Amino acid sequence: MESLLDMTSFPDRFNDEEDLEEFMTQPSEALISDLKKLEGDIMVLGVGGKMGPTLARLAKRAAPEKRVIGVARFSDPQVPEKLQEWGIETRKVDLLDRAAVSQLPQVENIVYMAGRKFGTTGATHLTWAMNAYVPGIVGEIFNKSRIVAFSTGCVYPFSNVLHQGSTEDIAPVPPPGDYANSCVGRERMFEYFSELNQTPGRLIRLNYSIDMRYGVLYDIATKVLAGETIDLTMGHVNVIWQGDANSQILRALLHCTTPASPLNVSGPETISIKALATEFGRVMGKKPVFQGKEGETAWLVNTSRAIRLFGYPEIPLPKMIDWVADWVSQGKKSLGKATHFEVRDGDY
Repeated sequence: MESLLDMTSFPDRFNDEEDLEEFMTQPSEALISDLKKLEGDIMVLGVGGKMGPTLARLAKRAAPEKRVIGVARFSDPQVPEKLQEWGIETRKVDLLDRAAVSQLPQVENIVYMAGRKFGTTGATHLTWAMNAYVPGIVGEIFNKSRIVAFSTGCVYPFSNVLHQGSTEDIAPVPPPGDYANSCVGRERMFEYFSELNQTPGRLIRLNYSIDMRYGVLYDIATKVLAGETIDLTMGHVNVIWQGDANSQILRALLHCTTPASPLNVSGPETISIKALATEFGRVMGKKPVFQGKEGETAWLVNTSRAIRLFGYPEIPLPKMIDWVADWVSQGKKSLGKATHFEVRDGDY
C-alpha cells in the first residue's frame, strides 16, 4: 500500500473537522511499513479522548488488514459511531471495572491512552484511581501484549530553558500536584507488571500534542485574538502536531523494551510563549497583552531519542501556526479543553 500522505504539499487551511481529520489520519510510508512488520491486532484503551479517535483511524488506514479495537466509556455517543464508520470495532467499557476489562480480547498490541488531569482538585481519589489503579489492571490482564502507554513530561523536574529539556535518563522526582504524581504512579504500575511478566512496553512522555481545536497554540491564538492577557510565567513549551504524535506512538509498538522504558514524544523546538504570541499577533493583526516574566525553567523534554527512531516530525511549527491562526480567526470549533500550560504548581 502506498502512503496517502504527500508531505511536499500542505493545505493552506482546513475547512472543517472532517477536512482536518482526513488530513491528520493520512499515514506516512514509514508508519505503513512499520505496521506491516508488527504482528497482531491493535486495541486502544481510552480511545474516546482528544487524540484517541484519530490515532485509531490512523492505525486502521495504515494497516487495513488488522483489527483495530477502540475501548472507552463513550459518554459521547457520536464517538463510537464515527469510529465504526472508519472501520474500527468499539467496546463500551469502564476501565475501572476489572471484570469488564478481563473480558476484552487478548490482542497482541495495546495502546493505553486512559487518564485524568483536569478536575483533579477536589477529586484526587478519582485521579489516582484512573492514573495508577487502572494501569495495574491493564498491566496484569494484558501481560502477554506489547503495551505502549501514554504518560506526560510533567513527571520530570523543571529544566533550564537553555538546556533542551529533560532526557529519558533523568529520573522522575516528586513533582508538584496530584496529577503529575499520579502519572508517576501510572508509570510505576506498568514498569512493575512489565518486570514481573516480561511484558514489553514503552511509556510515552508526551508534551503538548496539538490540532486546530485544542492545544497550546490554540490557547495562545484565542487569547491574542480576544485581547486577553497571556501569562509568561511558564515561558517555554514543546509542541507536536497530533498526526505526528499519533504516528510515533503507533510506531513505538515496534520499539518496546522489557522492562518498559520511557520515550519522550514532542517537537524538537523549545518554543518561547512570548515569541509564539507575537507571531500570532503578526499573522492575525493583533497586539498581544503579556503579564509576568518568563521563567528560567519549564516542563520541557528532549526528543533526540525519538528523532533517532522516527526522524523529525513531518509538520513544521510555522505551518501549525498558520493553520491555527486561520482556524481561530474563522471562529471554528473548539473542544473546550484548555491546556493550562501556564500552571507551575500542578494544581488542576
